[in-house]
Amino acid sequence: MENQSSLRNHKEMQAQVDAYVDTQAQLDLLRFITCGSVDDGKSTLIGRMLYEAQMIFEDQVTSLQSDSKKVGAQGGEIDFALLVDGLAAEREQGITIDVAYRFFNTDHRKFIVADTPGHEQYTRNMVTGASTADVAIILIDASQGVLTQTRRHSFIASLLGIEHVVLAVNKMDLVDFSEERFNAICNEYQALRKHLAFKSVTPIPLSALKGDNVIRRSSRMDWYQGPTLLGFLETVDIRERLNQHAFRFPVQWVNRPNSDFRGFSGTVVAGSIRPGDAIRALPSGQTASVERIVLSTQDLDRAVTDQAVTLTLDREIDLSRGDLIVSADTPCEVSDQFEAELVWMDNEPGYVGRRYILQLGTSQANASLSEIKFKYDVNTFNQRSGRELSFNEIANIQITLDAEIPFEAYTDCPGLGAFVLIDRYSNATVAAGIIRFALRRASNIHRQALSIDRAAREKLSGHRGRVAWLTGLSGSGKSTIASAAEQLLHKQGFRTYILDGDNVRHGLSKDLGFTVADRIENIRRMAEVAKLMVDAGVIVLTAFISPFRDERDMAKSLFEPDDFLEVFIDAPLAIAEKRDPKGLYKKARSGKLPNFTGIDSDYETPKNPSLTLKTESQTVVESAKLLVELIATRAQDK
Repeated sequence: MENQSSLRNHKEMQAQVDAYVDTQAQLDLLRFITCGSVDDGKSTLIGRMLYEAQMIFEDQVTSLQSDSKKVGAQGGEIDFALLVDGLAAEREQGITIDVAYRFFNTDHRKFIVADTPGHEQYTRNMVTGASTADVAIILIDASQGVLTQTRRHSFIASLLGIEHVVLAVNKMDLVDFSEERFNAICNEYQALRKHLAFKSVTPIPLSALKGDNVIRRSSRMDWYQGPTLLGFLETVDIRERLNQHAFRFPVQWVNRPNSDFRGFSGTVVAGSIRPGDAIRALPSGQTASVERIVLSTQDLDRAVTDQAVTLTLDREIDLSRGDLIVSADTPCEVSDQFEAELVWMDNEPGYVGRRYILQLGTSQANASLSEIKFKYDVNTFNQRSGRELSFNEIANIQITLDAEIPFEAYTDCPGLGAFVLIDRYSNATVAAGIIRFALRRASNIHRQALSIDRAAREKLSGHRGRVAWLTGLSGSGKSTIASAAEQLLHKQGFRTYILDGDNVRHGLSKDLGFTVADRIENIRRMAEVAKLMVDAGVIVLTAFISPFRDERDMAKSLFEPDDFLEVFIDAPLAIAEKRDPKGLYKKARSGKLPNFTGIDSDYETPKNPSLTLKTESQTVVESAKLLVELIATRAQDK
């Protein structure tokens, strides 16, 4: 009997657990972010919500009470911010540095909250938190009003397409719960809102420290008749638009555990799908129908937004990671050029023409900033021109990819319109952006078919076109070696031309200076010119410092693998400076020539050049002969 009773109790408990799990599974998920200026009370607010929602354990409460006495900022009272400020550096300084994520739930909804730092130097962290948020809680200290960082974070939240905002006027206890002060701040923010694209702004007066209007309505602000903060979060509609959107499913990986199963795994970013529905694969355009929707070991009759599933199809089509499965009759766009809004997040500036890796969902492509149309002044909302992006700057840009990718405008489908830029060498994320729309090439511009092709020109020349890209410090011997090599090649009957750094700045690049941005543009122009000349069957020798590895790689990417010969003219700085044929190093040392390579601008040594010439130990003749040998051998290859 005792065993039967125990078994019955176990079954009842299991049934309760199963019922709870099923209930939780039915709740939708709201992601929200807290942002604003330093000391507005973001961490305290989240800590208070977790505490009053009874989402922390007794041992955590005990630890919180102990920590509050040691490092708290509330005079021995419970410091709710310590529930969120987990980093040691944060607790010591009393500030939030990293993005802190917390999960909690109520009977109505599940939540993931991101507490973001208020300091300007950590704006990139705020962007990270906002990139996945459905709602932004913008806190304002009632005693301080709207501050610069309040404006910055509001602008970024709007830029990233967050539609619903709570204007949380915090620390009302410091202004004696004044309705007049609350209304004044709301009016001040209303003027700011005119520049922003929020769908709704809900002002709520509260005191996170005291708990007023956080979860329970405040008796000290009976003049306020709106929702509590939690009440708003539980009821705001954030999924309806995406659920009604056409089906969008980025392929994360091809699931093939055995020869009898081939599925495509990922997360639905918009819309829904059922077995039998027709789909289209992008960018290939192939069509098929969904055969099964698999979740773990069970089949589903429907997959919806935010659900991670595996799809099997009724026929074999070519799909891999980075491809997109969409509704067959409502495909999205595919393009390789976009206009976008960009937040620069790296200490190293971003430049027009420099190449990066673009990551959009599961898709990757090489990308370059083709134009910075304007930069935003977040304080005045005015637009400024510029050719480079500095840390925390926000800009409207045009970006070009080396391959077409499927996408949607961020405002229509955030999952297919948000991207990051990644440094090609360090793999660091340097920027976050959102796509506005695809750029259309002018309809009256087409590639003209020519009757004489490269092969015919090379046959007439008697050799193949090539470019020898000589790179090195000023004074290393680039121009001297290029000139000597051209003479030798000319004697052997090769058609040649030298593109010299000084010469082109008298004409094609006379509008450019020597800033990093201008250097990048100069190399881009010269690479395009060299490409045309190689197509004409000419052997091109370039003599440019071209100090940056990214730009040399960009130049190389324009050519077939065997057409580009990177030649490093290796001369130590001391030797190059000793030669100083033009007196440039002397000027640079005296401060009269800024941005000079080797002095106050870096030179990045080639990693795997086709040829290295050490002019400290080799004569001009020796170097020229080695270069000619390389060029002549490659040029005669058929």
